Amino acid sequence: MVRPKKNRIVKFNPDVVYFKPRGIPIFDLEEVSLTIDEREAIRLADLLGLSHEDAGREMGVSRATFGRIVQRARKIVADALITGKAIKVEGGHYNIIEATRKFICCACDHGWEEPFGTGRTKGCPSCKSENIQRVKGKLVKM
Repeated sequence: MVRPKKNRIVKFNPDVVYFKPRGIPIFDLEEVSLTIDEREAIRLADLLGLSHEDAGREMGVSRATFGRIVQRARKIVADALITGKAIKVEGGHYNIIEATRKFICCACDHGWEEPFGTGRTKGCPSCKSENIQRVKGKLVKM
C-alpha cells in the first residue's frame, strides 16, 4: 500500500496558471502539467535562492523531499521550454497559507504590507527610503 502524500505548505499563489509559447495557436500545442507545490518549489529555490533545507522547512517537508519536488518541477519546465510545450499549473498536494510580510520605515514611520513571494521590497512606498525593517505581528503606530 502506498503511503499518502503529505500536504505541502504554499505561501504564494498567483492568478497566472497557464504559459504558452508565443505565436503558436493553443490547439497546436502539447501541454505539460506543473503542480502548485512544484511551482512553489521553483519559486523558493530558483527565484528566492533558498537552500533545499530552508525551502523544505518553508513547505513543511524534509530536505530530501523538497529536492525531489524541485527536481521534478525543473524537468517539467525544461521540457516545456526546450520542446515548445504549454505549461498548465494545477493540482498537487498542498495547503495555501495566505500571508503578508509587514514592514515599517525607520525614516518616516510608515507601515505597509506586501504579499509573500514578491521578492525583496524596493523600499518605503511613502518616502522611498531603503532604511526599512520587517515587523512580526500587527503593525502598530506609536
